Amino acid sequence: MEISDILSEDMVLIHVDAENKRDLLEKISVFVADKENLDKNPVFEAILERENLGTTGYGNGVAFPHARIDGLDKIIVVFARLDKGIDYDALDGHPVDLVAFLLSPEKSGEDHLRSLSIMSRVLKDEAICQKIREAKTSHEIYIALQN
Repeated sequence: MEISDILSEDMVLIHVDAENKRDLLEKISVFVADKENLDKNPVFEAILERENLGTTGYGNGVAFPHARIDGLDKIIVVFARLDKGIDYDALDGHPVDLVAFLLSPEKSGEDHLRSLSIMSRVLKDEAICQKIREAKTSHEIYIALQN
């Protein structure tokens, strides 16, 4: 499984403006709901519920909010680059500006974990994160994520 198997270019957001973690998660939930014809409320509630178990802000400005959603029939990934980092209660205490938002079907155990692993492996690479931060377009971000 590659990033291109779970992330399409039209799901890469650039210049995201968020006041805080809750605002960010709500904005991405609305985007996903509109794009995938889903109800925003279960998406947002599932993401918040998972976040309440422990932060998904792993450090170096990166967060991986994720949840499993009943009734979903495929894995959905949104990648967002924020204009300005926000307090995300990240493990290293640094602001978050790169977000890989992942939704999986309720019973997608292995695929859910594999998708998280793929995104994590790419976003732990500081050179790739730098390319993403310097990118001028969502297309450039998408290309950087493929490396």
